[in-house]
Amino acid sequence: MKKIIVLSIFMTLFSCIHIKINEKVSNDFYVGTYTNGESKGIYTYQIDENGLLTNKGLMAEIVNPSFLAKTPDNKTLVAVSEVDENGSGFVQSFKIQKDTLVFVSKSKSGGAHPCFITVNNKNQVLVANYTGGNVGYLQIDNQNGLTNLLSVQQHLGKGTTSRQEAPHAHSTWFHPNKNDIISVDLGTNELWFSNIDESKNELVFTNQKTLQMTDGAGPRHLTFHPNNQWIYVLNELNNTISLVKNDGEKYVVDASISMIPDGYDKYTKGADIHVSKDGKFIYASNRGHDSIAIFKVNQQNGALVLVGFEAVKGANPRNFSLTPDDKFLVVANQDTNNIVSFKRDSNTGKLVFVNEIAAPNPVCILF
Repeated sequence: MKKIIVLSIFMTLFSCIHIKINEKVSNDFYVGTYTNGESKGIYTYQIDENGLLTNKGLMAEIVNPSFLAKTPDNKTLVAVSEVDENGSGFVQSFKIQKDTLVFVSKSKSGGAHPCFITVNNKNQVLVANYTGGNVGYLQIDNQNGLTNLLSVQQHLGKGTTSRQEAPHAHSTWFHPNKNDIISVDLGTNELWFSNIDESKNELVFTNQKTLQMTDGAGPRHLTFHPNNQWIYVLNELNNTISLVKNDGEKYVVDASISMIPDGYDKYTKGADIHVSKDGKFIYASNRGHDSIAIFKVNQQNGALVLVGFEAVKGANPRNFSLTPDDKFLVVANQDTNNIVSFKRDSNTGKLVFVNEIAAPNPVCILF
């Protein structure tokens, strides 16, 4: 009898192990788009354990969902609607279900053409309005719905180029281990610093209101190193990455490095930037040169050393993302209507092309 029981347990364990070995691991990701062509809104795609891509279809109809974000508990997705209706765009929230997104709410963003949205673990929502040149603040309630607009923080000033004739807030970020909010304004050529006054539900500037970037830089996006001490700012207009550090109580630009090849003189503009989870490599996308620039991070001081460039197999790589396990990098090529996957070497940082798939006007990848 004991032998039968032992054999039964062994067979059950073996069966479980066998299932695990043969079970295919995959990651679903959302794709935000522009809807001035064939796209109808937000789509879901899948990347499997080999880097192969599959289209799982339309998840939600929405106009110009050009940037997406999720709550940390994965229960709510928020999306901008990048439009200008009487001086305002919109943000929408959706309840995340297994095979669909269920619309819950819609609120004003606080300015025209919202192009970036983020949410923290307190369900506080920030949205950057490009044409409005400001940042809107909202919250998500316990029913996956957005509050009305709670606060708007207006930027003032201009830069030195034709793209910098007025404020253009391009992204806004919660610092991972401080109360600081860092808003990146391409138009004023500055980083703007603020906090949330939770007693009044409004955005207030910190003592250091701004940090000026190099003339004509045009800051667009940023990424935080896992050590939370170094910030890498992608400058769209002069195609550089700036390392920002703290000097006492102030943020300062420590150094900048080009993200295009030496001598390259054709039109190209930077777009997106990400860091590997181990903090060893920085990736940034070039639109025009149509590549991912790869940099190794000096772990002592945060300095970047160029590793090389990988062609994106398309045009205008507006946005990209590393998969949650950091094994693959997935790129959205807006102008060629395709999404491309690359295998990532964790030792060298280099990328190898794996697969591509059609996608209508893809401009945001969200795992």
